[in-house]
Amino acid sequence: MTQTKPSLVLASGNAGKIKELQTLLPDYLLIPQTQFDVPEIAETGTTFVENAILKARHAAKISKLPAIADDSGLVVAALNDAPAIYSARYAGQGASDAENIAKLLRELNGVPFSQRNAYFFCVLVLMRHADDPCPIIAQGRWDGYILEQPRGEHGFGYDPVFYVPIHQCSAAELLLEIKNSLSHRGKALAQLQRELLSATENL
Repeated sequence: MTQTKPSLVLASGNAGKIKELQTLLPDYLLIPQTQFDVPEIAETGTTFVENAILKARHAAKISKLPAIADDSGLVVAALNDAPAIYSARYAGQGASDAENIAKLLRELNGVPFSQRNAYFFCVLVLMRHADDPCPIIAQGRWDGYILEQPRGEHGFGYDPVFYVPIHQCSAAELLLEIKNSLSHRGKALAQLQRELLSATENL
């Protein structure tokens, strides 16, 4: 008899995030929150953790299922750690990836490569239900530098300008399998999976 995979609602409408999460959590049936008509919630938190909790709780409350939320962003030292939690809307609400990248490169104009160090940070939160008092929280970090021009066709967000020293290319030039083994989201998911091994019976 085939065992049914546990279901998790993805508290995201970002196609790139959904694709990565589905690849990295093959033992779970991941359902985008759009299938439950879950509207986007205002990200009013001041940290990645706060926003991820807000999104996971919101999706769990409406879907009546366990929900997983990702809040992540790019942190650039030379910009006083911006754009951070505002990464997706750095160039304004509803800004495209290209618009966000263009603003980032303008802000870094004239900054030498050695001072363009940055990192991606990801927080994943799993809420077993909307009133879960002890959500699972996992996080990951990916260090690199910001390029002066976009490179590569893969990935999403700031991947085309995020330089990965170990591979001497941008994140957008990496195959998805390689990116997942290095990335902030991949590291956070690995931590989350370890936590899930002891929590599966409650899902």
